[in-house]
Amino acid sequence: MANTPLPAYVQTQKTGSAVVTAAAANIATNTPTNLMPLGDAAGVNGGLVTKVTAMPRATVTASSLLLYTSKDNGATYNLVDSELMAAYTLAATTAIPETTFGNISPSTPLRLEAGEQLYVGSQVLLAAGIVFRSEGANF
Repeated sequence: MANTPLPAYVQTQKTGSAVVTAAAANIATNTPTNLMPLGDAAGVNGGLVTKVTAMPRATVTASSLLLYTSKDNGATYNLVDSELMAAYTLAATTAIPETTFGNISPSTPLRLEAGEQLYVGSQVLLAAGIVFRSEGANF
């Protein structure tokens, strides 16, 4: 798209979700495995991510959660954020805790260029899965 002197405004609200069940591996490289795409890639004018959260669907040990971006449809990845999900024992009398990626918020969004996509993973296997959710917008 050609440059324009006009400001870019949000055109489309955007959410994404993914369920991670396998433990991520090879995270010290640009080609880790067992990552899941978190929604669709940013639109033709790029996008913003304003919130990323994760919740376990079963009892979970403390788990390192990973957030990556890819500019080439998942051929290579760049680690952009990580959070620690606290251990939790699933019970009908307790709320399931939500882990928020604290570096991403409406006041400090993660900016994505056109076609860039988020991927998520966990360094700990949880067969029942960890549900990730993202909120943001395309320009």
